[in-house]
Formats: sequence, C-alpha cells, structure tokens
Amino acid sequence: MGLISETAQAPLGLRAALDAGVETLSNNQTVAFTQYTKVVLSQDGYVFWVASAVKQSFKGSLHRITDRRQEEDQTVAANKFIFTAEEEVTALNSVSPGTMWVGTWAIDGTALQIVFSDHASFYQQADLWHYSGYAVYPALASQLVEDAADLPNEPIVSNSLPIWLSQNAMAPVYPSFLVPDNVTPPYIVAHIEPAKTTALGSFPIDGFPGTPAYVPDSPQLYSLPDSQLMLDDVTLTLYGFNNQKALQYFRALMDYSLNTDNFGFCNSPAVRDAKRTQVEIAALAMKKTINISASYYQGTADAIARRFILSADITTTP
Repeated sequence: MGLISETAQAPLGLRAALDAGVETLSNNQTVAFTQYTKVVLSQDGYVFWVASAVKQSFKGSLHRITDRRQEEDQTVAANKFIFTAEEEVTALNSVSPGTMWVGTWAIDGTALQIVFSDHASFYQQADLWHYSGYAVYPALASQLVEDAADLPNEPIVSNSLPIWLSQNAMAPVYPSFLVPDNVTPPYIVAHIEPAKTTALGSFPIDGFPGTPAYVPDSPQLYSLPDSQLMLDDVTLTLYGFNNQKALQYFRALMDYSLNTDNFGFCNSPAVRDAKRTQVEIAALAMKKTINISASYYQGTADAIARRFILSADITTTP
C-alpha cells in the first residue's frame, strides 16, 4: 500500500491548475493584515490587543459564511471566513501568546476585523493552505485598540476580583478565562460567578465630592463618590500547591481579612482537593479549590484596583 509523504510536493500540473482556480475565484485579491500585541491590565487582568506598525498583505481567496443571530443582548451577524492561500502563510501558522494577526476586509461599507484561529483541511498534494476564523464580534471590538494611549486607565470590573488578584504573595493569581497560554504551576485562578453577585446593602452610599485617603507605605488612594455592600461567590483554584502550602495560603487570606477588613467571610470555607487527569501520563494534577462567600464594599475593591494602577505597570506580552 502506497503512503503519501508529509513532504511530498504537488505535481506541477495539479498545482498550476489549482493556483489558477484560486486566482480566478479571488480575482487576484490580497488581504491586508496588522499585527497586534497583547496587553494585560494589572489592576483587574483584562486583556486588550494594541495595533502595531507591522503590516503585511497576503495573497489568496477569501470565503465568507454569515450566520445572523438574534439574542437577548445583541443582534449580530457572525461572519466566518476561510482564507485559501497558494503558499503557506507562516505568520498565520505561528502560535504566539503575545501577538496575533488581524485581517481587514470591507463588506457593505463596513470594515470587518478577521482573526484566524485554526489551520485545517490541508492536503499536501494540493499545495493549498486553508485558514479559518471569525470576524471580531461587535461586543468584543473594544478589546482591539489602535494605540496604547486608548487603553483604559481605570478599573473595569465592579466585583471583588481586584481583592483576589492582590493575594499573590505565594503564586500569581489570574482571572478565570484569562489564564495565559500554557502557564505552569504554581498559580491560582479566581472565578467569581456573575449570576451570584448580590447586593447586601439596599442602596449605594454616596459621598461627594470624594476626598484623598492616605494609607501608610502605600500609594495614595482616593475614595469614590459611592459604594455598596456586596456579596460574591468566589472559587479560588490552586495548581501546584501541596497540603501545607494550600493551608498557609488560606491562613493568609484569613489574616488579610482580619487585618484590613477589605472583605469578610460569609461561609465556612475549606481547602478541597479536585481531580484533573491526563491519561497519557496516568497521573493527577496538584489541584485544590477554596469556595468563599465574600462580603465587600465595591468602593474598596475599586480602590485596591486603583492601587494596582499606581504600583504596577501594564503587562505587555512581546
């Protein structure tokens, strides 16, 4: 039985015919791409992508599939694109956690930003490369900015996330769904269940116009014009912690609560073991969780986030 070599090249006749077909269908079109750099805001872990001066055009045929969706919070046309190139586009093949290429394509007077997430349906003998992905959804378009000066200079989240991100003395703490690519333990993930954020105070407490607040050995903070007593359902996931290290981290949280009163415990949390497997190595990950019902003032969480802004730089992943 014959085998197809991974390095086999397409027969010249087949390649010429396929290339001619791509050029005819696409009318020799090219797609302009801009390289974006990942930026992580220190105060609450939000991710933005900033456009760079690096631009490149790739030749190929662009196919579009549109799926119009009517949802509770948006009516959107989800545009899926397949880009067929006559030559391998190494920039799209490369996997870099800190950069990505965003294509621009004009449709009906609107410029769509296209990001390719996978390379599929590749047949070496045809010598064509197919890259597929979606145009950036309108709700997420604000995460792509043209200049670093356009990045927010204030906290974005309204929950207690900044409190947990600041508890990073034993390991880095990341927001859920925003853990960096291929990060290795030890690290901690803070997840706050959005639907379970509850107001304990009936109404916000207003305090105008806001006065400076001085904290010894800390950057200057400013009280916000209003604050409200809240309750969050927080899950802290610990990777790479043994029993003693996990207990020490838990005790540090209790000390922080008692010493600062920045948050309070509304339940009786405990360190629990969790199971995460990989069949290839027949082993369990060192994974633990701590579930906390935490009370806090929104103004306190915001002030801690602002302290991050003053004491830490924005993280840019090269």
